[in-house]
Amino acid sequence: MALLAVTAVWGATFPLVKNATDLAEGGVPTYWFLAVRFLMAAALLGALFRRRLIGRPAATWRAGALLGAFVFAGYAFQTFGLAYTTSAKAAFITGLSVVIVPVLSVVWLRRPPSPGAWLGVGTALAGLALLSLNDDLLPTRGDLLVLMGALGFGLHVAGVSRFAGRHDPTALAVIQLGTAGVLAGALHLWERGTVGPGVEGVLWWGPPAHVAAATVICGLLATAAAFLLQNLLQPYTTATHTALIFAAEPVWGAIFAYLLAGETLEPRGYVGAALIVAGMLLAELPIGRRNQPKPLEAAEQK
Repeated sequence: MALLAVTAVWGATFPLVKNATDLAEGGVPTYWFLAVRFLMAAALLGALFRRRLIGRPAATWRAGALLGAFVFAGYAFQTFGLAYTTSAKAAFITGLSVVIVPVLSVVWLRRPPSPGAWLGVGTALAGLALLSLNDDLLPTRGDLLVLMGALGFGLHVAGVSRFAGRHDPTALAVIQLGTAGVLAGALHLWERGTVGPGVEGVLWWGPPAHVAAATVICGLLATAAAFLLQNLLQPYTTATHTALIFAAEPVWGAIFAYLLAGETLEPRGYVGAALIVAGMLLAELPIGRRNQPKPLEAAEQK
C-alpha cells in the first residue's frame, strides 16, 4: 500500500513537470529542473541520515551511483519526452517498465517471475497498448523518448531489488539521488556553455512561482520521500511485483492530468487503465509460487 501511494505521488507530477519545463510558458531547462529536484532531495535525506553514510563500504557507493545513473536516465528521457507528448500518454508509456522488469529479473537477477506475474504483465501490456498507441499504431517522437525513460526506470527497479537487501537502503537512497543531481547539474552547465550564456531560461535563483512549486513538490515528496520508501520497502517483495504496483502510476497520471490540465482519454484509454489494474490483481494470485522463497529469504540464501 505504501508503494502504491508512491505511484500516486509520481502520477501527480506529470502535469507539474510538463508545465515547469515548458520554456514557452516561462518554464526552466530540463537539466536545471532535474538538478535542483534531485540535489534538494539528496541534501534533505543526507542531513537527516548523515550518520548512515559514514563508514559505508565502497560497494555501497558504487551500487548507489549505478542506481543514480539509472534514475537520471529515466527522468531525463521522460522529461524531454513530455515536451512532445501529453502528460497522460507519457504516464502510460512510462508504465512499460512493468514489462521490462520481468525480463531484467531473468537476465540480471536470475529470478524468474511466477506464472501469475507473467499473466499480470501480459494483461498490463495490453492495457498500455490501448492507452499509448495512436490510430495508426505508431509512437511519436515524444513517445520514443519517454519509452527510453521507461527502460531507465526498469533498470532502477531491478537494481534496487539486487542491491537494497545487501546495502543500507537509506544510504543507497541518498547516494543515488545525489548522483542523479550531479549528473543533471553537470549536463546543465555543459548545455549552458554549448548554447551560450544567453540561452533562455538558464536560472540559478528566483524561478517563476509555478516552477518553484513544482520543484518543491517533486523534490520533497516525489523524490526524497518516495525513493526512501522504495529503498526501504522493495526488499520485502520482488522486482516484478514492484513493477506491477508501479503500473498504477499511469492511471494516477491520467487522473491528475485531467484534474490539473484538463487532459482526457479516449474510451479505449479507460479500458486500458482497467486492464492495468487487472494486471496488478492477477499478479497477486498464488499461481506457481508454492516452492518459491520470499525475496528476503532468497537474498539470505545467497
